[in-house]
Amino acid sequence: MNELDALVDSARAGFAQAATPADLENTKAQFLGKSGRITELMKGMAALSVDEKKSRGAAINQAKQAIEAALTARRQALADAELEVQLKAEALDVTLPGRQRGQGGLHPVSLTLERIEAIFGSMGFEVAEGPEIESDWFNFTALNTPEDHPARSMHDTFYVEGGSDKAPNLLRTHTSPMQIRHAVQHVKRHRAAIDNGTGMPEIRVIAPGRTYRVDSDATHSPMFHQCEGLWIGENVSFKDLKYVFTDFCRTFFESEDLVLRFRPSFFPFTEPSAEIDIQFQSGPLAGRWLEVAGSGQVHPNVVRNMGLDPERYIGFAFGMGPDRLTMLRYGVNDLRLFFDGDIRFLSQFR
Repeated sequence: MNELDALVDSARAGFAQAATPADLENTKAQFLGKSGRITELMKGMAALSVDEKKSRGAAINQAKQAIEAALTARRQALADAELEVQLKAEALDVTLPGRQRGQGGLHPVSLTLERIEAIFGSMGFEVAEGPEIESDWFNFTALNTPEDHPARSMHDTFYVEGGSDKAPNLLRTHTSPMQIRHAVQHVKRHRAAIDNGTGMPEIRVIAPGRTYRVDSDATHSPMFHQCEGLWIGENVSFKDLKYVFTDFCRTFFESEDLVLRFRPSFFPFTEPSAEIDIQFQSGPLAGRWLEVAGSGQVHPNVVRNMGLDPERYIGFAFGMGPDRLTMLRYGVNDLRLFFDGDIRFLSQFR
């Protein structure tokens, strides 16, 4: 074995002993670095003749290529070993069940609103829409609410920029403005039929949505939901109100033995007016009267503000709180659960 063969074998042995890439680079420097053994051999050729340089140079280059090949092979071996360790450390058991992202669901109040819309939709009621920032006229004046009414106080209502001092804008305090807006547009569309006496299609609509009042304590929220209903025609009576709302409640709660009570009350926009109480005949709430809505015959002044003659057109209105209906239907005993965003609570309604 000549000197160059021994050098190649020595390099291969040194590379094989290198346990890390850093060790390998240090060993490489001994053979291929600026002061390495191959470099020293190349420098020693200066004293040789031209013919000797050719043969000697070719042999040294052949040895250098063999060392570089051994170096590349060892680098690859170390990289493969490192990858194997990493794969073992990050190994996945593909036989385990996958981690699926849980599906979301509607909020319980949203479920209630959908249910309300479906039930009244089966009775022929449309769903009205309207802005949450409302004008004074639609929110109060058109609903026969006088200027000295407590609801117009800054302590009861969220007023916002816009409008005027006499007619400021506000966050709607109920969804009744949506009824008025719908009725006014309905009357405009059928004005010709109204004026020529052929008759107007009945107004039959519900108005679900968010409402706002300066009211926040353990049992109230400054933002809550309402759903109001309106039925206006030439022969719509209080009897129709009782039938429609009784049918709704029994369908909503899936209880045919549910009892309703219409208790005299007062609202500026209806006359006569009544609070609606329900009583379950079985279950944890059996025997208790629970208030769920307000109602009444639409006041003549409100009918006039719709653009109709109250001597010819009559009807009823009602308003209920979907939040309260949700609590009764699902047995929720704390209103704050609807706003906390606790996934443990919300996941029960998926």
